Amino acid sequence: MDLRDDLVSHLTELRKRLILVSVWFLAAMSAGLYLSPHILRRLKSHSAGETIQWNVFSFTDGLFVYLRCAFVFAALVTLPLLLYQVWAFIRPGLSAREARGTFAYVPASFVLFLTGISFGYFLVFPMMLHFMKSMNQSIGAIETYGIDRYFSFLFNVVFPLGVAFEMPIVMLFLTRLGVLTPSRIRSVRKYAYVGLAVVGSCISPPDLVSHLSVTIPLILLFELSILISVRFSRKRAAVVPSPG
Repeated sequence: MDLRDDLVSHLTELRKRLILVSVWFLAAMSAGLYLSPHILRRLKSHSAGETIQWNVFSFTDGLFVYLRCAFVFAALVTLPLLLYQVWAFIRPGLSAREARGTFAYVPASFVLFLTGISFGYFLVFPMMLHFMKSMNQSIGAIETYGIDRYFSFLFNVVFPLGVAFEMPIVMLFLTRLGVLTPSRIRSVRKYAYVGLAVVGSCISPPDLVSHLSVTIPLILLFELSILISVRFSRKRAAVVPSPG
């Protein structure tokens, strides 16, 4: 009976936190709809997009762009609250030391996500756009770009990099759980390099400079993840006394 009451209590708390996040997201979505014209004008002034004429090919293109812009704005504004609510939900099961340590994941995750998005928006996206335009011009095509396709292309390039920049946090979390160890990470380093090179080639234009511009930061993030994992493992080993 106590176990059942405890389960109901946890589910009730989870429900309250999900409702809070949902209400916040809807409010941010409303604010995003209001701010969308300003955000879109700001994006239009980007050096990669200011020379491109935005066109609409259906009556709903403008609406979908507004909704997509508002959704992305709401997701960014809601992410810190979502991360905090996840931490607050699991905090009762953590010691005071673990609670302080895991709380650092909240701002760090958000900062890394924004860093990845900024890297994609200011570096990778202009390279991709320039390459695609050059390809179209090389075959004598008339460039007429739809605004909906433009933003779909933008988000498909930028958001994967935002997720990829979460690598250090994810690997540190898995190290805390004991799933990963520094030696285990090092043993798969060469395979990870190959995988990161493939990812870099998929989200960058097919030329060496662009490949390196994306792949090298991803590899540096992987190496940073190893250093963080090593440091955490050493600190944990120093805290835990050896047997005997």
